[in-house]
Amino acid sequence: MIREIHSPRGSKLNTKGWGQEAALRLLMNNLDPMVAKDPQNLIVYGGKGKAARNWDAFDKIVESLKSLENDETLLIQSGKPVGIFKTTDDSPRVLIVNAQIVPRWATDDIFWDLEAKGLTMYGQMTAGSWVYIGTQGILQGTYETLSALAKKEYGTYSLKGKWVLSSGLGEMGGAQPLAIKMNEGVALVVEVDKEKINRRLRDKYLDEWTDSLDRALELKDDAIRSGKAVSIGLLGNAATVYDELVRKKIVPDVVTDQTAAHDLNLGYIPEGFDVTGAYAYRDKNPQDYKKKVYASIVKEVKAILWFKERGSKVFDYGNNLRTRAKEGGYDRAFEIPGYVPGYLRDLFTIGSGPFRWLALSGEPKDIYAIDDKIIENFKDDEHLVKWIRLAKSMVHFQGLPARICYAKYGQREQLGLMMNDMVKNGEVSAPIAIGRDHHDTGSVASPYRETEAMKDGSDAIADWPILNALLNAVSGATWVSVHHGGGTGIGNSIHSGLVIVADGTRSAEEKIKRVLNADPGSGVIRHADAGYQSSIDVIRQGVKFRTPYFK
Repeated sequence: MIREIHSPRGSKLNTKGWGQEAALRLLMNNLDPMVAKDPQNLIVYGGKGKAARNWDAFDKIVESLKSLENDETLLIQSGKPVGIFKTTDDSPRVLIVNAQIVPRWATDDIFWDLEAKGLTMYGQMTAGSWVYIGTQGILQGTYETLSALAKKEYGTYSLKGKWVLSSGLGEMGGAQPLAIKMNEGVALVVEVDKEKINRRLRDKYLDEWTDSLDRALELKDDAIRSGKAVSIGLLGNAATVYDELVRKKIVPDVVTDQTAAHDLNLGYIPEGFDVTGAYAYRDKNPQDYKKKVYASIVKEVKAILWFKERGSKVFDYGNNLRTRAKEGGYDRAFEIPGYVPGYLRDLFTIGSGPFRWLALSGEPKDIYAIDDKIIENFKDDEHLVKWIRLAKSMVHFQGLPARICYAKYGQREQLGLMMNDMVKNGEVSAPIAIGRDHHDTGSVASPYRETEAMKDGSDAIADWPILNALLNAVSGATWVSVHHGGGTGIGNSIHSGLVIVADGTRSAEEKIKRVLNADPGSGVIRHADAGYQSSIDVIRQGVKFRTPYFK
């Protein structure tokens, strides 16, 4: 039976409170056909990142949220509702834990065997924590990464006159063409699946496409000569195209990859196959299929290093491409630097990261009203205001209208209180759900991505995301989640998320003050503890928490 899920809109409650209502609407929004990768199989994004374990579990989550009282908490065990407990009004309405597995057993083969038996679920980051907002969710992080690259490598905040080669137009990689264009560069992004290209064209994340490398290069050259920012999709295989550029001795300015390489079964199509043929071959010959995937990844990574040796600025974008290449026998893979230590770490150290909010009303005008208020109230932050203006004019909403921005310690609390006041004063038509990606300052341990090359060597220390989740829960977040394996795959990351609802009440105001201080504050402490001076400076300049070591 085909099911099509859409979030309720408007100001009428379908539950017993706005906390429960927000959870219901965001869960459903994750599975909206305009948002999700494969909603019929409950897959939201990122290989096989799901919103619920199966349809029976989904129905029982919905049923539970509709009956949940304002002093009760629903427990979700890997996409399945397992209990409702009486707690307090200030407690989270939902606690979510996804894909946790004892470390010795945390391998792809064991995990996916357990998943096939219906015992667990891969929640990615915002899929299983019900706060995915479509491609915009990764757009601003990609924009910030490229902006930081332009500043560090070229001494400017613009990629004007530069071209970026990348691959992958899926739920995460689909942000790349627009992010490059927002930074005034020219994007050439390879994608093997025509349907993904069509989706990016539909949602205005991509300007044009071709199935010819020569034609793509002509379009790229024309754009650079005319000084235009243009995004070009190229239908093809990444390994094949990158290798062809090597043979043509064409060197891009910037090179990366955002295929879902962390998922060998779903996320990277080997050379010689289209998507349908690849999956058919995988089902008949799973081990040989993996060998072919590894061979293609190695070929692509070798090409990326060839570009690097000839002046391209290259980086791994956290999809485990380097690890897969190393597993495939290529020992030089980690000569490609990671994007967080290269470009984003400076933001994380000051408690900055991907802060987001959704209009539960379903009204775009509510998001635009918040945009305008940010432009008015944060005019001294030129970078933030520039992003909000660009997003307002260029970003196409998927599902519930939403916005994202990188906001640092202090700003998040200010933004949350501002939104709560807007709800109270009737400047927006319904409450606002405020959350973030797990890819944040203090909420993740991921040695191949967010915590790669930490100053003190603490890359794999996973206490921090657990502390972050516990702190957000006791501070009054509406729901809190702890996941395993997002971004870089099983065995490679532990991370946490939260959502807090601004419903215009005094209670929400007090919770926002606590949660949006605690959440980024734990990130500042995490980086100060690792020895980052900018984090220590934030603490010494004045914060709303105490720490025994930095006074």
